[in-house]
Amino acid sequence: MDRRGFLKFAAGSTVGLVASPIIWNTLYDAVYWTQNWGWVPRLKRSASEYIPTVSKLCPSGTGFVARIVQGTPVRTLADENNAITKGAVTALATAEAELRVSPSRLKTPLVRSADGVYKAIGWDEAEKILKTKFAEAGRSVAAISGDPTSSINEVISGILKAQGSSDFFFMPDEEQPALRAWEAMGGKGRIGYDIENSDCILSVGAPLLESWGVVAANRSAFDRSHPVGKEASQKIIYASPVQNNTAAGADLWLPVKPGTEIALLLGIANLLVKAGKAPKDNDLAKFAAFAAGYTVEKTCSITGVPAARLESAARMLAAAEKPLVIAGSALGSGGSAGPVMAAVAVNMLLGSVNREGGLVELPFPATVVKGAAQYKAVMKKSVVEYMQNVASERKKAPALLLVYAANPVYALPVDSGAKETVQKAGYSIAVASFLSETCAECDLILPAALGMEAFDDVQTPYGAGQITYALARPVAKPFAQARPAGELFLALAQELDIKLGVKDMPDLLYKHAYALGAPFRSMIEEGKVHVAPVKSKAKLVCNSSAIAKAAEAVFPEGDLQLAPVVVLGMGTAQTGIPPFATKIITSHQLIGKLSAAQMNGATAKKLKVADGDKIKLIAANKQEITARVAVFEGIMPDTVSLVAGLGHTAFDQFSQNKGSNVVTLTSISREPGTNLPVWGLAGVKAVKA
Repeated sequence: MDRRGFLKFAAGSTVGLVASPIIWNTLYDAVYWTQNWGWVPRLKRSASEYIPTVSKLCPSGTGFVARIVQGTPVRTLADENNAITKGAVTALATAEAELRVSPSRLKTPLVRSADGVYKAIGWDEAEKILKTKFAEAGRSVAAISGDPTSSINEVISGILKAQGSSDFFFMPDEEQPALRAWEAMGGKGRIGYDIENSDCILSVGAPLLESWGVVAANRSAFDRSHPVGKEASQKIIYASPVQNNTAAGADLWLPVKPGTEIALLLGIANLLVKAGKAPKDNDLAKFAAFAAGYTVEKTCSITGVPAARLESAARMLAAAEKPLVIAGSALGSGGSAGPVMAAVAVNMLLGSVNREGGLVELPFPATVVKGAAQYKAVMKKSVVEYMQNVASERKKAPALLLVYAANPVYALPVDSGAKETVQKAGYSIAVASFLSETCAECDLILPAALGMEAFDDVQTPYGAGQITYALARPVAKPFAQARPAGELFLALAQELDIKLGVKDMPDLLYKHAYALGAPFRSMIEEGKVHVAPVKSKAKLVCNSSAIAKAAEAVFPEGDLQLAPVVVLGMGTAQTGIPPFATKIITSHQLIGKLSAAQMNGATAKKLKVADGDKIKLIAANKQEITARVAVFEGIMPDTVSLVAGLGHTAFDQFSQNKGSNVVTLTSISREPGTNLPVWGLAGVKAVKA
């Protein structure tokens, strides 16, 4: 290809500038071998540069400042000037400088040989294979992306469209069931949450301060509204089965049984109506009439929430000037639309729609690449349905499968068809920064640059309450032979003679900035971010029948209900566990090499096990894991909690063979009413090992 190697910068007629945050000839090698951890870069004695950019490792993108010494990133710091995060940063973004030189970084293209063993190849050969396989596949090509915030998706879907394929998918996340719920309630755009301006937030199942939404912005809002030694200006009510980090920071924790979130919201709605929050139209009155059946006694019986706490939560919401209700899922994927619909209805009762500090309707990201799939259309498609159809041979496997920034083999349940789809595809290609479980199943693996090594962007992630746009810009050269993915796909389009209407990544980013009215020059030169409040005009209709249908969901059978906990500092399915994050893993998450199965004392006594005992958890799908009991009283009865992010077979020694993957215990079912594939709930049988 004629556009390999390093990034192209914008030219005058295209974007009006020539910008580079780095003097490229000062970049030296990143790694100096030491006596112990050889991959750790040794600090160099030189002046420091501090360059703001965005971490693409965090699902929502997190702004940070990279400290650069002689061209090498040695540390990442919070960006006090970032208008989105306002000085907050996540543990995963903080680890990016170290992850850049992690032992699990892909250093060179790899191709599977005839005997099944991978061999390293050069980019010339890799590019030839890439072009040949796309050309041969024709319209029989599918692609999966794990980064819905990036405009690189437009390039990939534009290539597929030119080839005659519409099989471009996002990995499952929180927005997919939320979009289904918002549409069912009459919404036309994207659901947004004005968290920063709310004075009382009820979060049901959505760990705001740990892994849900725009985490750094959520934490910043919490920090500013909870000054030390002063009265908090914002109250947080959090409902979850486990007293996790968000529960610990909340003003009120509602201990709720897994899978009963919709009942909790209906009970809250009933109390709000009794407190004077009268329905304003007939549709909302029908919802209130349905919720009236969820008395305090019934709600507490179903959910396990103490009556005093339930009533206290309702009083706090009723007394607030700008209340907001949010519903989410513990895993961040596989959740139901029902609780989100119920949360929207409660917001309607509170008058919290189209109001500061409440629910707002955001526009979908614009598409600037010729032939690219619209964001909404992709978000409404289910990759799980597609893969299950391929696995069961109801749909023909693609001749070519491309997986970008995603790890479906690890992240999805065993009955999702993920592994079978990769294996049945005529040829499979993974474009990733780290060697993951999905990479290990593919025929060709191409090393991708990280966010701090390439041009990329973050377009209004789910959970935001206003339009945001941020650029990831290169502050260091790509590690080893990694390539910027955006430029790689644009070069592929050029080789296939596909006209996408953009010539390089800066051109693509400029077009998005222009469409938003964002200050591209200051964004690309200074690392500024664009924030634009919206005047929300959502016209909602309370769909009480859909909520009632969703409330019919039955709980999975088993001795215990599963309650996963996501800790963003322990990485994602795409990164594995960051090496320097091993020190944050506690004995209530990992005991030796076994996952810790958290349960309260009463549950342990019922199962006749004690703290530290081995226990076997067996799911309905016949999958089983062995764990050690960790008694913790901050968890619901008849519930077992395991931290997500363990059980990797890929990546490096910091991730491999550490605990079990909690997702293997889950199975895919269909939500009543919406027919969405869901796997947030799982019942397991417990046997002392």
